Amino acid sequence: MIYVVDQGDTLEMISGQTGVPVWKIVYDNQLQDRDSLVPGQALLILGEGETGKLAGAMTVGGYAYPFVEPELLKQSFPALRELLVFSYGFTFEGALIPPPQDDLWMIETAWEQGAQPLMVLTPFSGGAFNNQLIKVLVENEEIQARLIEEMLQTVSDRGYAGVDIDFEYILPENRQQFVDFVGKVRKRMNENGYKVSVAVAPKVSDGQKGLLVEGLDYALIGENADFVFLMTYEWGYTYGPPMAVAPLDKVRQVVEYAVTKIPQEKLIMGVPNYGYDWPLPYERGITRARTVGNVEAVEIAAANGASIEYAQVAQSPWFTYRIAGIEHVVWFEDVRSIEAKWNLAREYSLSGVWYWNLMRPFRANWLLLE
Repeated sequence: MIYVVDQGDTLEMISGQTGVPVWKIVYDNQLQDRDSLVPGQALLILGEGETGKLAGAMTVGGYAYPFVEPELLKQSFPALRELLVFSYGFTFEGALIPPPQDDLWMIETAWEQGAQPLMVLTPFSGGAFNNQLIKVLVENEEIQARLIEEMLQTVSDRGYAGVDIDFEYILPENRQQFVDFVGKVRKRMNENGYKVSVAVAPKVSDGQKGLLVEGLDYALIGENADFVFLMTYEWGYTYGPPMAVAPLDKVRQVVEYAVTKIPQEKLIMGVPNYGYDWPLPYERGITRARTVGNVEAVEIAAANGASIEYAQVAQSPWFTYRIAGIEHVVWFEDVRSIEAKWNLAREYSLSGVWYWNLMRPFRANWLLLE
């Protein structure tokens, strides 16, 4: 099913060995130039009418902004079973703020394609997470009540199947109050037939330090939500040192901790649909990586004569290239790393996997899951 390109391979050779037509290999893997295969590149090889069936009975979800291109979004169906619309915000007074772009077309598309649309609630202010918004909300029951009723009305009016609460940088002193708020949202939503999930930063121990995790109590969040989404990505990030975005060994540590606090059937693991391109040498506080799509990463390798390596511990592809006198390193995802992540989710009997995000093409991924 997954073919790793060797030096000198051609599509005609691979087609001859596998019996899969050249056009289908090109289409499934979104190859821009059929004559530019990259050594080390992983290709999904499926016969006509064949799908990967990797997801099995597990759920598949993904986040997307309302300005996503409709044709790009449709690539994720029929594998996708939950579409998370990013995002609704709220004011300090508890008034719900809809996304700048209309989300109704995404809700309708999801239902038409057999997926459930979920409203994502974030404490966004000025384009960033604002923990002061969280603080004011969770410390004031009147504001909570107003927001919850507006959320319920919007979920009902627009046809959502539930709510995903994505609050980041929760202050440690608001830890219990946040959990209580989640419980109130869940109670009100469940009473009306809607479900509630909570997105949490990756955590590996009770006493772990850091702005992202000190305000999170995995056990209590698990008790107060229907599902918990583990944001298991961003080890490699824009301003950090070059490394895999979601190294499997690091993801495993988070999952191993999470299943001791939250029932496995409530847990959903996160997978990144993107990579990063770092200029070298890396200088802390100065170097800034560029976000790239997984299909785009292979195109960069092809255009610069690079060969793709595969890190066995991180279970992630990477390569280096040189342009305009500057060395670069790129870490991204391919069908091998996706398969490894799904195998991990299956090993721990998790509910499923959600993707951040659906804004970049990766057709082979969705065919692998169907």
